[in-house]
Amino acid sequence: MLKKIAAANMGKGVQPWLKTHFHFSFADYYNPKNINFGVLRVLNDDFVASHHGFEMHPHNDMEILTYVVQGALTHVDSLGHSATIGRGELQYISAGTGIYHSEDNASDDIIRLLQVWIIPDKRGHKPAYGEYRFPWEARKNQWLHMVSDKSGTAPVKINQDANLYALSLDAGAQTEAVIALGRQGYLVQIEGTAEIGGVTLNQHDAAEIIGQNVSIKAQAQSHFLLIEMKA
Repeated sequence: MLKKIAAANMGKGVQPWLKTHFHFSFADYYNPKNINFGVLRVLNDDFVASHHGFEMHPHNDMEILTYVVQGALTHVDSLGHSATIGRGELQYISAGTGIYHSEDNASDDIIRLLQVWIIPDKRGHKPAYGEYRFPWEARKNQWLHMVSDKSGTAPVKINQDANLYALSLDAGAQTEAVIALGRQGYLVQIEGTAEIGGVTLNQHDAAEIIGQNVSIKAQAQSHFLLIEMKA
């Protein structure tokens, strides 16, 4: 099954310093028919104004992945970590029994980031943080496997049977999203325009894919994120 999720039908958040596309119910956007997709609970496409951000706040019992699309994001947390990540780089928090953190845009430019929350395999994990600076070329016309479960092979490992991939596809180039039987994927068209299994996705659109492989052809330079998980 392939189902397009048009950006026009997503929740919207607008504040003086923050604009967001909510893929699932979050904050002031609530749709009882759109709470999650499998273990994928949150996917927020955030645009953060210069010299603004999310002040220190708590999380618990959630696997949180932050993927920077443009600009630089600075993280500080209650475990003593402080780091800044840029385009195509990834930050990981296993909130577990509890962690506080802040995320700020210290630059003079707007930054864009995707916040991905995945429900863990159980409650009460020990809190953990990490970041990974993937070279951009590693996703050029091929899937870059960034995140897996603890038994997987990706450099970032989370407490759930889920995988995260990124892809930068040149205009006219083709590939596939491989989703096995009993598995499902959520594909985000971060940038560009592409034909996905015969359906056109534009920037900010997404697609749910269940138990099948789908062809991907970039109509313009395109950038994707794929969250693959058990169905």
